[in-house]
Amino acid sequence: MTLDRRNTLLFLGLTAGQGLTGCAALNIATRQPPRLFALSPKTTFEEGLPRSDAVVMVEAPSATAGLNTARIALKPEPTLLEYYAAALWIDVVPVMVQNLVVESLDASRAVEAVSPAEAVGIRPDYGLRIHIREFQAEYDQGTDKPPLVNVRLQGRLLEMPRRRSIDTVSVQQMLRASGTSVDSVVLAYDESLGKALKRLVEWTARTIDTAPASEQG
Repeated sequence: MTLDRRNTLLFLGLTAGQGLTGCAALNIATRQPPRLFALSPKTTFEEGLPRSDAVVMVEAPSATAGLNTARIALKPEPTLLEYYAAALWIDVVPVMVQNLVVESLDASRAVEAVSPAEAVGIRPDYGLRIHIREFQAEYDQGTDKPPLVNVRLQGRLLEMPRRRSIDTVSVQQMLRASGTSVDSVVLAYDESLGKALKRLVEWTARTIDTAPASEQG
């Protein structure tokens, strides 16, 4: 093989490689980013909800590893946990729920709510510990039918600073999505979580209101 022919083949090989690299970069650049979804705090509560000057610190909720993520969980089968493609919550589920609990408590005007970061320099009267038991869409009728969104939160009210447990509650809401699209499922998440937040906030306000005087100060 002549030197000129070898140089020509080398040039063609390099050009082809650059073309492939360019295509890969183009595919990455034009790939659609995941859609981000946010849920809403609860802003309406029962009339006559008791109010106090208590400060409640909402601790970062705990959750299983499968739910401690920004991915939107689904169960195509009772024992299988998967996630919707190209769709994410705006934050990992525990942080998102924590922020929504704080906002919902504030909206109720029943107590003053703060996160641990906001509680620096503030002496909270109570701590609210939350565990996220369920936070997924369950395809109990098959993957071609609208799923049932299942939200279940467990709450524990603690007397501060001793962190003595006062009472516990479990709130669960299940709602069938209106369709099979991710948008429909997220709307069902929003309504289910909203109802759970309403019950959690009202329980917190009533529990503080009926706590013995020694637990309120």
